[in-house]
Amino acid sequence: MLDGRKASATIREELTQRVTRLKERGITPGIATVLVGADPGSQLYVGMKHKQSHAIGMNSIQRELPADATQADVEQVIDELNADPACHGYIVQLPLPKHLDTDAILERIDPDKDADGLHPTNLGRLVLNVNKPISSPLPCTPRGVIELLVRNGYDLDGKHVVVVGRGVTIGRSIGLLLTRREYNATVTLTHTGTVDSAQYLRQADVIVASAGVKHLIKASDVKPGAAVLDVGVTRETPADGGKPKVYGDVDPGVADVAGWLSPNPGGVGPMTVALLMTNVVEAAERQAGM
Repeated sequence: MLDGRKASATIREELTQRVTRLKERGITPGIATVLVGADPGSQLYVGMKHKQSHAIGMNSIQRELPADATQADVEQVIDELNADPACHGYIVQLPLPKHLDTDAILERIDPDKDADGLHPTNLGRLVLNVNKPISSPLPCTPRGVIELLVRNGYDLDGKHVVVVGRGVTIGRSIGLLLTRREYNATVTLTHTGTVDSAQYLRQADVIVASAGVKHLIKASDVKPGAAVLDVGVTRETPADGGKPKVYGDVDPGVADVAGWLSPNPGGVGPMTVALLMTNVVEAAERQAGM
């Protein structure tokens, strides 16, 4: 079992030590969030990030705007965080209200302060850099997938990874990381337009399921002994109006076939938050010349 809670706890311990060393140099890494509106799920997610950042000694900055904030209002906050030396990295919590231009807001973020690692400039640097060490923020969910495997002793060198789903958060960006010589994997990206995607899944050494479709990946799709990482999330509210329940992309029956399996929740999710904080600490270290 690829336990993301355990691995992320180890990363937070490591980050605590790195933050301590930065503070000895007079630098406290600062992470910020921009939240527009009062969506309960977004508020919970942002609150979790700040709770964890406080626990490892980081400076936590929260910027909240009403749901009817204008494009200019949000862009002003972005400009302020870009100029704030106490902020080393930040995210704009998505989704934004529909009247806002999300792409324009995300592209306004200083690439060096891009905690998610999804700014077009940083993705472009990743495209261009196959061999050399990376000195810009990396996509934190794909990085979380890789860290979860590597920290559990899984060697990606030469492995065939099949990714399900073409979203920007993971599907379109994870291949850029996995095909670097550092990991040296071969990546196949499948999506709703793929004809007979099961044929690719059955060849895979590693499956990264990120389509957001409940129990899409069945045991019959998985090669015995393969590593399966369940990243997609589907929330369903019971007919009786009870508490919404979270489901992953991977059917429970896959556990009988896979050699490695990340649970959902409790797998890649905690790793994403840990790697987001890692991006911010690394930005502070670069500023300090460490």
